[in-house]
Amino acid sequence: MSKKIDHEKFRKTVDFLKKKKRVLILTTSNRWFGEKGGEIPKSSLLAEKIAKKVGKGKVKIIDVTKLKIYNCEGNVSAEKGNTCGEASAILKDKKKNPSGYHRCWASINNPDDELWKISKELFKSDCVVFLGSVRWGQTNAYYQKLIERLTWIENRESTFGEKSIVDKIEAGIIMVGHNWNGGKVIETEKKVLSFFGFNVIDNLCWNWFFTNANDESLDSYKKAAKKFKESFIP
Repeated sequence: MSKKIDHEKFRKTVDFLKKKKRVLILTTSNRWFGEKGGEIPKSSLLAEKIAKKVGKGKVKIIDVTKLKIYNCEGNVSAEKGNTCGEASAILKDKKKNPSGYHRCWASINNPDDELWKISKELFKSDCVVFLGSVRWGQTNAYYQKLIERLTWIENRESTFGEKSIVDKIEAGIIMVGHNWNGGKVIETEKKVLSFFGFNVIDNLCWNWFFTNANDESLDSYKKAAKKFKESFIP
């Protein structure tokens, strides 16, 4: 992918976000921080760059990998029926759930669960952008866990017939992957976010990749990191 294409995608994203009042960026890629100085994932670097260009005063970045978020309990497909997002699953804590929208059994059953830190900011925002990495042809595990835990958002509407609580929130997804399937991942997740009820914006949805699916060499991974920084973090 050429620098010109990279810059054009980045520019369109920034230009769109500059028009928003309150932007939430959720980063979902992780790194091991045992090495001296650690390393910041590419998608997190990109999030910081976007925030700087848009104006940090109206951008909130949350690193999902740093939160304690339990696995989805699968209450959508239980034998007793679908209870995900039902009225009785409301998180009864005004500090954690000021909007009153957060309904998730896993949040109730696990008092130290921190999904509320995301939902609280989400419902104060007019735009949300998910950033992360493509690993083995799919979104990374942190992103997938988050999306599964947010199922109650779409379930309120699709199963219980309530009005959408996110139809006024514009959304996008930006993924960084070394070599494989990123374009298809983006198209799939655009459909997922649309099904949730978000207003998905094309200029906020794109993938950056470095090489082809057969190149797993150590040298190519090092070159990818260098190329990414040349393209977005000068």
